[in-house]
Amino acid sequence: MRSPPPDTGISRELSAWATYEFASNAFNTLVVTFIFSRYFQLVVVGDEAQGLLLWTRAVNLSAIVVALAMPVLGAAADFSGRKMTFLAWSTVGTVLLTASLFFVGPGMVLEGFLIFVAANVLFEAAAVFYNGFLPELSSPRRMGRISGIGWAMGYVGGLLCLFLALWIMGQVTDEGSLNVRSTMILAAAWYALFAVPMFVVVRERQRRRTVRPAIWLVAGVRRVRKTLGELRIYRQVARLLLARLVYNDGLVVIFSFAAIYLGTVFGLSFEEIIVFAIALNVAAGIGAVAFGFVNDRIGARPTIAITLVVLTVAALLGAWAPTVTLFWIPALMVGFMVGPNQAASRSMLATFTPHRKQGEFFGFFAFSGKLASVAGPLVFGTVQQITGSYRLAMASVAGFFVVGLILLLWVDEEEGIAMAAELSRDA
Repeated sequence: MRSPPPDTGISRELSAWATYEFASNAFNTLVVTFIFSRYFQLVVVGDEAQGLLLWTRAVNLSAIVVALAMPVLGAAADFSGRKMTFLAWSTVGTVLLTASLFFVGPGMVLEGFLIFVAANVLFEAAAVFYNGFLPELSSPRRMGRISGIGWAMGYVGGLLCLFLALWIMGQVTDEGSLNVRSTMILAAAWYALFAVPMFVVVRERQRRRTVRPAIWLVAGVRRVRKTLGELRIYRQVARLLLARLVYNDGLVVIFSFAAIYLGTVFGLSFEEIIVFAIALNVAAGIGAVAFGFVNDRIGARPTIAITLVVLTVAALLGAWAPTVTLFWIPALMVGFMVGPNQAASRSMLATFTPHRKQGEFFGFFAFSGKLASVAGPLVFGTVQQITGSYRLAMASVAGFFVVGLILLLWVDEEEGIAMAAELSRDA
């Protein structure tokens, strides 16, 4: 395998790699977090409580599929030497399904539910293969800043997409919710257009195997079983993924229910929610870049720990805030910490990843993240149903950050990096 580029500047491949994140965040921002989630609740379902329950189940179902499938598919991509092929198919599928959300109208609950689940599964699959390129394109010394720049590019993409969505919603008629549905076409077109450099510029490092696709999957299953049988060797990876499984629960709730919380508790409109989201994306982008350099200086584990402390305080303040004005304080705290938390988690796993296991390890990364997507929304929805309070449901998020922080303290970052280096030399 060809070695990563030298530690000098940002290569054309790294620029193209980061641009893919600029493209893909349109789906996460417009579909998952801020627009389609609220549209599904209020218009497609037409009932806030039932809409919340069904949206929770949609997020849960897609998370379960990703958690079960991605370690095997990631390992299959490594074995076949075709991470780029897997990325291309999952990208195309996400784009087409996102565009089809335009046709989901009032009462089309089953159609909207299934299309979103399929699109979200493919979106998360694409992230696995995309993340798998990070260890190949960067060295451990600057993994933090590269990962941070990638996350920041994603937030910039989401920010610009939100600006365009806000403009579209002001220009297009609201008859038949056409103004809102049009943003799904925007998300699909944005993703398709800005994903192109990744496929044109970035090259596959692994040697391709000329065997049937069925063999890829069989090999993927065998590789995953072998890795699970060697957890003693990969114990720092396992500890990191366990900690992330817990603290990512809190982030999933914030991502999946931000629009619903703002709309239900404070009565914000679609347009007001988008304006709110623009500010958070700015904060997240700044935080991701700034803490990328902090990550490279002090390490990923201390960086993640800092973010978890701040996120815990922010979750409690957000549940308490009596007005939208006061809610801005914890919201911006979350914005500044979300990017660094995710970027540092990704960079830490990248430094723990031996050669020829990039897809597999990031498949497990998706497993931990998406298994978390089951518990977080489930707890949020259950607390809200039992108490009738969205504020208490939001306060429950803090518990995931606290427990995740405790588990993170068991991760030995230096040992994980040394293990990856030793296994890479033996590969």
